[in-house]
Formats: sequence, structure tokens, C-alpha cells
Amino acid sequence: MMRNTKTDALLEALPYFQQFRGRTVVVKYGGAAMENPDLVESVMRDIVFLEAVGINPVVVHGGGKAITAAMRQENLTARFVEGHRVTDEASIKIIDRILTEVISPALAAKIRELGGKAEVLSGKEVLTADKAPPRVDATGAKIDLGFVGDITSIDVAQAQKLIDSEIVPIISPLGRGRDGQVYNINADIAAAKIAQALKAHKIIYLSDVNGVRRDPKDETSLISTLTPGQIQQLKQDGVIAGGMIPKVDSALEALAGGVAKVHFLDGKKAHSLLLELFTDAGIGTEIAAGK
Repeated sequence: MMRNTKTDALLEALPYFQQFRGRTVVVKYGGAAMENPDLVESVMRDIVFLEAVGINPVVVHGGGKAITAAMRQENLTARFVEGHRVTDEASIKIIDRILTEVISPALAAKIRELGGKAEVLSGKEVLTADKAPPRVDATGAKIDLGFVGDITSIDVAQAQKLIDSEIVPIISPLGRGRDGQVYNINADIAAAKIAQALKAHKIIYLSDVNGVRRDPKDETSLISTLTPGQIQQLKQDGVIAGGMIPKVDSALEALAGGVAKVHFLDGKKAHSLLLELFTDAGIGTEIAAGK
């Protein structure tokens, strides 16, 4: 009998459709995949696909490069310490504007254009935060991060209502202090906290690399599966460093909080979400709860 590759692909995906149907999957979307219109369409089409087969996607997005570009126009220089953007009063206004008025509405509009349903839900309505304590930079100096927040509480009631109505929530990484102050929240951490609060089955990080690599400069050194214990060793060895630290730390917290699996994928690869979720081989790094 002649094989039909399209039929084979559907049959390979079928058990995954059955396994994930009705479950919530949080997708943290950021990096270079947000800069290319074709990649934006590819990722949002994957989100629409997930919703169409009965999975509940939730998008928590970053906006780093767009924010940095907007800051540059105002003669402001971006600075990062331990994966957190140092945020002064002028910067937080730009961050709030770009996330709230530009990126979130554009992603929701693209999902609707592709036949899905989506609504913007500002992180300011979801995340309560306090000012983050100083962090230590590469020289060992303590740095005041400014209007960067640490999440103190989460309200996902509105997000859950959208999910129950088969509408994709598009959530920005912003928080509001009890005094009304808006805080910039690390998007990786925000996604992990939201995933825990929603009792999500998975959280998927789409970024600029294909996963956790034994040699960060060599994409062929991808580690396909990791345990929390192995991650701690890789951090001690300096393999996991810089901006990857908040990613893996938030992943470990999500696993400890009940999320079953975490995936790190290359957002620059077209349809990476579908390839990871619905094929036997997968393409990124998967971390499962365990030792």
C-alpha cells in the first residue's frame, strides 16, 4: 500500500490531540520570532490550530526588541541585570505603551485574522507586584532595578473566563503595585506564575535558541530532555547563564507548582509549536517534574 505522508502526520498527531484536549498550555512568546511578520503569522497560526483541536492556549508575550528600539528613539539605553531590564520612570512609560498599545493588540488581531478568537488582557489586571530588590551585576555591584516588580499575587479569573469561552487570552508582562504603580515584570517569570495559577498542563517558551545547549554557541549541542537536578548542575557549570537563568528558574518553579512539563523551543523555526507538541521526535528541550 502506498504511504501518504499527510495521513501519516495526522495519525502521528492523533494521540497527542487526545492527550492534550481540554488542557491549558501557556505559551511564552518573545525574541526574534516577534520581529519577523512571517514568523508572527506562523506562531499565531499554531495558536489558532491548538484552539481548534480543543487545547486551551494562553499567550504571555514579551516585547524586548520593540521596547529597546522605542527607548533608543528617546535616547534611553537598555541595560539588563540577571535577565531583568533596569527600568526608570521614563522607561516604564515606554514599556507600558509598547506592550499595551502595540504588541498585545497586534497579536490578538492576527489571531482573529486567522480565524481564531483572542482578547487582550493586560498584566496589570492579572499580576500584583512589589518593587523588586536590587540585583548584583557582573562586577558584583548591587543595582537598583527601578520599576521592576516581583509578583506577589495573581488573579486569573478573567483569563479563565476567556479560556472557558474558547477565547485566547493575550497577556502582557506588567504588574500593578498596591499603590497603583505599574511595574515591568520579567515575561518568563510572569508566564510561569500564570501557568501555575491556571493549573496549566504545559508551559512553552519560544525564544531565539533551539533549547538548552551544552555549548550555548553550538546549536547541535541541544539537550533534548532535562531534569531539575541536571539543570542545577548546568547552572553550576556555567552552561546555563545570563538571560537563560530566569527562564530555567521560572520553569523549575512552574514544575514545582504543578505544571507537568516545560518546553524550550526556537521561535524562529516555522510551526515549532506544532512540531514539538504533535510529533514523536519533538524539536526542543523538554523538562519534566522529577529529581
